[in-house]
Amino acid sequence: MTAPTVPPLARPLVPASGAWGPEQGPGRRRFVDIGSLDLESGRTLPSVTMAYETWGTPTEDGSNAVLVLHALTGDSHVIGDAGPSHPTAGWWGDLVGPGRPVDTDRYFVVAPNVLGGCQGSTGPSSPGPDGRPWGSRFPQLTVRDQVAAERALAEQLGIQRWALVIGGSMGGMRALEWGVSAPEATERLAVIASSARASADQIAFNDAQIAAIRADVGFLGGDYYESHDGEGPHRGLGVARRIAHITYRTAAELEERFSNRSQGEEDVLEGGRHQVTSYLDHHADKLSRRFDANSYVCLAGSMSTHDVGRGRGGVATALERIRARTLLVSISSDRLFPPALVAEAAAAVPGVDHRVVESPHGHDGFLLPHPALREWLGDLLGR
Repeated sequence: MTAPTVPPLARPLVPASGAWGPEQGPGRRRFVDIGSLDLESGRTLPSVTMAYETWGTPTEDGSNAVLVLHALTGDSHVIGDAGPSHPTAGWWGDLVGPGRPVDTDRYFVVAPNVLGGCQGSTGPSSPGPDGRPWGSRFPQLTVRDQVAAERALAEQLGIQRWALVIGGSMGGMRALEWGVSAPEATERLAVIASSARASADQIAFNDAQIAAIRADVGFLGGDYYESHDGEGPHRGLGVARRIAHITYRTAAELEERFSNRSQGEEDVLEGGRHQVTSYLDHHADKLSRRFDANSYVCLAGSMSTHDVGRGRGGVATALERIRARTLLVSISSDRLFPPALVAEAAAAVPGVDHRVVESPHGHDGFLLPHPALREWLGDLLGR
């Protein structure tokens, strides 16, 4: 029996992929071709483009350069308004900008879109060697591969040493890798709500999210960009986002905000939704319209393989390579990167300043304004 088809008008108006494309215009993005890149897996990406944004003016010797690294579904648009070329407004305006701790009147700030992402840097939605989207052919990446691409970008920009490398969550993973793999190029490090290795808990949640995307019939093994009906794996991507968003918040916060209340007038026993369900649906829909499912799979996988100690004698031995003045910050209520996991890294980094942000908001607390975090970062930079 043939499965029933969904009437065209009933299909949600969600694109097969929310990846950025040249037709949207570059916006504030700039682009650099860094050539081929050898990967940890033994494979090679034959041609890699890195998209990035900058703010401020570099000094003649480049000593005021700051590298800002985004999280899983972030991008290079650290500050600024949303628009046709930038699907979301800047995500770290509390820390970066004129008069902020990372003062763009003082520092030259560089923010790349991560390798494997979908906002201008080479990733699964980018054209492969034959001109078609890479799709299922795109290789698995590691955090080390992503930092290798960022090091090549720095070389192209003529930056030999960063005054600061800063990142939160997945960006913090890359920041720590910078400190370990390029200690001579990293004067200061700020690692916020992140860790030196992936935990079993993180890997488990990542695997569940990846499985949700791959189980979507619209995923087509990763080759959905040219599907005839134009419908991609947005349902699976939405489920992945729901799972992830639960890990970004706390049970106490969700209870306080939503409890078991229904949304609107309709009772849940009569077909209505819980408020918390509506909240998760909203975030799932938003991400499906601005992100790419293959990039999500690629980046979540790279987070799961993160381990600065791999092949280096273990985490503690690897972290001893760091020569930067280092600030490590954990969030007291973080479910995804709990303080104990951050403390594991802090115990091995020479001369580290380890701080804890008291916040009820869980992992997402690293994106929210916090006076203490601004003060600690200002101290690291010497105001």
